[in-house]
Amino acid sequence: MGISHAIRGKEHEVNSTRQKYIYDHFGWRFPEVINVGRLGLEAGILSKSKIRVGVENGTYSGWDDPRLGTLRALRRRGLQPETIREIMIQVGPKPVNVTLSWGNIAAANRKVIEPRANRYFFVQDPVEVVVEGVPGELSAKLPLHPDHLERGYREYTVKPVNGKLRLLAPSKDMEQARGLMIRLMGLANVQVLKVGASVKAVYHSKDYKIAREEGAPFIHWVTEKESVAAGVVMPDASRAVGLAERLCLSLKVDDMIQFERFGYVRVDDTAPFVAYYAHN
Repeated sequence: MGISHAIRGKEHEVNSTRQKYIYDHFGWRFPEVINVGRLGLEAGILSKSKIRVGVENGTYSGWDDPRLGTLRALRRRGLQPETIREIMIQVGPKPVNVTLSWGNIAAANRKVIEPRANRYFFVQDPVEVVVEGVPGELSAKLPLHPDHLERGYREYTVKPVNGKLRLLAPSKDMEQARGLMIRLMGLANVQVLKVGASVKAVYHSKDYKIAREEGAPFIHWVTEKESVAAGVVMPDASRAVGLAERLCLSLKVDDMIQFERFGYVRVDDTAPFVAYYAHN
């Protein structure tokens, strides 16, 4: 057939010996053979036979299930074509088996998406935070991207009722913040007094520099009015549920964004809002 070069897995080295014997017997020119090792992923199943069985019996939702290492699955998780191309060039055709760590893949993908991934809040498993002693309305001005201020801001004004302000924050963060001063990102510093079915806190100050000096943890938040139900499909196919900023409804499918303090995600749907977790 005029084949000049054959690039194939190293498991075919024995076949090359057999084939060369036949070529020599018929007097044909044997092609240049390059045997390369298998390329594996530290995370993600690559065996086609195992994947097919899993898809057919319902173990996996499809060939783009996040637990798989298929290109469709990696794409749905937010890996960019540029990332895969760069990794393939770096690895090159080696005669030994190579296993790619997810950490290296994530680092390469982060370089690609970080400049274009706008920031938003996603509050997983929200708990109500009641802040008392708030002197008046508070405003937050949060950049869509800290390095590209020209893209604009997410601006929120929250008004206390009878000196009490009600917000929603991640329950895990608030459990760990018991008795501490925390910084509600972009908004105010509060002292956490009690953690239970809801969180009781008292207003402390506005200036973020005070929080820095005190070593206070920075916690993201949303208001009930300016949030929507959201889910994030994780690499093990489980789903993190919570609330995201209402602005996320204006995003498009395949947009890459960063949920602050959570990680980079790819928008999969907006009605309802669903994203796939890529990496931190």
